Amino acid sequence: MNKKIGKAFNAKPYAESLHMRFDEGDVASAMPRHVSPLCKSTVAFICVALAASAVALSADPVWVKVPSGRMREVYEAVKTPHKVGMVLAPQEGEMLDNPTVFRHGDSWYMMFIRFDGKGYETHFAKSGNLLKWIRLGCIFRRGEKGAWDAAQADGWPALVDTRWDGPNTLNTFQGKYWMMYLGGAAEGYETDPLSTGVAWTDDPFAVREWTRYAKNPVMSPSDPDARDFEKKTIYKHFTVEDLSRSCGGRFVNFYNAKQCGVWRETIGMAVSDDMLHWRRVGGGPVVEDGDVSRAGISGDPMIRKMGDLWVMFYFGYQWKTGVNGAFDTFACSYDLKSWTKWEGEPLVKPSEPYDATHAHKPWVLKHDGVVYHFYCAVGKMDGREVRGIALATSQE
Repeated sequence: MNKKIGKAFNAKPYAESLHMRFDEGDVASAMPRHVSPLCKSTVAFICVALAASAVALSADPVWVKVPSGRMREVYEAVKTPHKVGMVLAPQEGEMLDNPTVFRHGDSWYMMFIRFDGKGYETHFAKSGNLLKWIRLGCIFRRGEKGAWDAAQADGWPALVDTRWDGPNTLNTFQGKYWMMYLGGAAEGYETDPLSTGVAWTDDPFAVREWTRYAKNPVMSPSDPDARDFEKKTIYKHFTVEDLSRSCGGRFVNFYNAKQCGVWRETIGMAVSDDMLHWRRVGGGPVVEDGDVSRAGISGDPMIRKMGDLWVMFYFGYQWKTGVNGAFDTFACSYDLKSWTKWEGEPLVKPSEPYDATHAHKPWVLKHDGVVYHFYCAVGKMDGREVRGIALATSQE
């Protein structure tokens, strides 16, 4: 670089401008007038490219805290103090888990997981009002004998419209609707190790099997680039489309994973440009809670966008004083990379017989001014232990 140009050119404001999503034109226009257009263009391109790589792939992104007043506003907007009860109750010999709800036309659909004593399979239900649900059947079965997912097939839709006041519909990529799923070869309830698969369909509202990606799994705890917090098992994913690519890819995947040793689950991040090939971002989790030397869970993230703020709903276990059992809470971020955790009252927690053990694994949406918080409830009904899908709302 020309010494005169190098002396006049200060990289700091351009790194700051990148954080504000400025482009090469902004960088070049801020340079001294005597610098030739060609030099301006070359320097700007190099600086923006290098800074983009550094910001997107940094293991330690700059943490921007969301003010406590803004966090309180979010809590007031999303809280659901009125428990409706169990909206999908399990039959004898089964457990239901992981509700994900989306809309098509005038109908609502729910993907949920059924455990039959051997492992997970993904089922489907339909509703006209979000309160009364009709089970439609299985849409994603366990893999063939000997396959990596022969015992577990826990799926959830990707690319949900995340806008808080949005339509709650599914978006497509390359003309397909996408699913991320948890798979494993060992029978039992979430038996380690579990890895991540991808599937797709052209009609997510039909009761039929989705097409598996032939090169699954796409993420595994045994991957060479797996970080310490995810080397035991990888659980549930939520995939956001970020057209700004501020995290280093078009698609940003948040997921909870378990480390070896002390049972701790935390939430990590990966990015992709094609939904098939995923790159881990950062050296550790983006959300973790409690004493890192003790057991605890921060898991099952799902995300909404409220104005300029991303809101991550997730569940916690064994780290919040005064709360017995698993509960749902949230964190907020301006950039998807640095998250401020809510430290107040849980959004839902054990309080009723049917969720006295756990009230966790959130799926939160807003429709016609009402907030609906679906969750997995573990407790007792009619004298027997149950795990099913419950609902809490913002209005009675």
